[in-house]
Amino acid sequence: MSIRPWVVVEEPDDRGLRRVTVGGSAAGNVWSLRELRRLLDRLGYPDVDVGDPASVCWRGGDSGTWPDRPLGRRTTMAVMMAGLIASGILNAIIGWPDASGALTFAQRITGAVLVLTGLVQWAGAALAPDHWGRRQLRASGGIILLGAVIALATDSLLFLLWLEEKEVTPYLFAFLPLGCWAVWACVLLIREKSWTGLPHPNKFVAGFYATALLSAVSLAYSTLYQPTTAPLRFSLAAEFGRARLDRSLPFVQVPLKLSVKNTGEVSVYVIVSDITVYGRSASYSAQGDASEQEWKESLRDEGEEDAERHVDRLSYRRLSSKRLYEPGDVLEAGQEDTIEHVFQMPRDVPYDLLDVDLQITYMRKDRGRIDVEHFRRPYKSWSHPRYACRAGDCAGQDTLTYLARVRHDNNLVNVTRAPLYVTAFWSPAAGPVYSVSSFHFTGGYIDFAAEKRELRKFGIATRHATAEISVAELLRFIPAAPR
Repeated sequence: MSIRPWVVVEEPDDRGLRRVTVGGSAAGNVWSLRELRRLLDRLGYPDVDVGDPASVCWRGGDSGTWPDRPLGRRTTMAVMMAGLIASGILNAIIGWPDASGALTFAQRITGAVLVLTGLVQWAGAALAPDHWGRRQLRASGGIILLGAVIALATDSLLFLLWLEEKEVTPYLFAFLPLGCWAVWACVLLIREKSWTGLPHPNKFVAGFYATALLSAVSLAYSTLYQPTTAPLRFSLAAEFGRARLDRSLPFVQVPLKLSVKNTGEVSVYVIVSDITVYGRSASYSAQGDASEQEWKESLRDEGEEDAERHVDRLSYRRLSSKRLYEPGDVLEAGQEDTIEHVFQMPRDVPYDLLDVDLQITYMRKDRGRIDVEHFRRPYKSWSHPRYACRAGDCAGQDTLTYLARVRHDNNLVNVTRAPLYVTAFWSPAAGPVYSVSSFHFTGGYIDFAAEKRELRKFGIATRHATAEISVAELLRFIPAAPR
């Protein structure tokens, strides 16, 4: 008969788990005396007296040495699982709009990476019971650590983006607590060296930190700095045609030929467009003689831009106003449109010159997205007085107002900003006005400096084309009215 006991319980490891061998073969690991009895019962030894040294050999402590704290261990596991699941949901929510609908390849990749990191975090949550249990899967600790570091990098980036404007958003109450959780999780996992169960732990650590650093730098660069974008060029032209006399009325029909071409490599949204024809009148020096006036005489009116030696009191009057495109229309790269417009004016007009001003305000599609369906729906000032003015700055009594949400091309930026709206006003009496801000016709303060920054970020700009013709040249083939 052998004097060596046939059941051996090893000393507790750093987590309080004790390895059990039966007859020289590994039988499992146990946290407590109750688990030891269950293990022996499953192996067919229900009657073993664990207190008998002839049956059980205790190493590193007796049958009362069980340092495991199950409540603390399970609480840690539950908090780790909750944080990984919540972080995975946040990454998926942020990344999916870009992964599925971004207009640039780089932003689609960024969105796909965020969704993929969310899946990694969910995998870490699924492996948490194993890591805080018997660790049957050697890679569980490394995957959980990877998920925690991903959460720390994402939440840190979101916090840095939030610091730029410090606007309160619903996501703020998600990534701030999750950032604190990520710091705790990383410290805990690094302290216990959770990667040591991997086949090549040193290589994993080196590759992990190198990949994390490169990913963080790449993501931060694509988010914090405006990426290099394709050039945007527009070609606009306006030209007067030959005037025709109306057969039945003492009016002249004047044709206009307008052309617009997007010669760049980026498609754009039309914010607002306008074609306005002006008639210029002036007071000339006495009966056409060579008498001169002071230059200031031409500049008496506020905002007057023209000055002539022999002409003063220049004034312009709107004769015709029209929109070239509807707000929300898209001009694709390379698209060219030619539009003909005819306006009427009396045959005997008191103007010496006619001017046409063609202008288009646009937003680059690679900088953001407009809710086009809502933007194409006008609010008429006579039916919706609330939308006629913006904080007291009225665009005109008879005004069409267009309003819609506008979002940055990177959803990481969107979740750290208050909602932004693009607004366009068009009035035949006042011309076009546009804005991008958080103002939504509900009162409140407008930060005009921030508004200008948003216009630059979204690549919003205006292009003009003008043409001028003398009325004498325009009417040279029109017979004078009978006196």
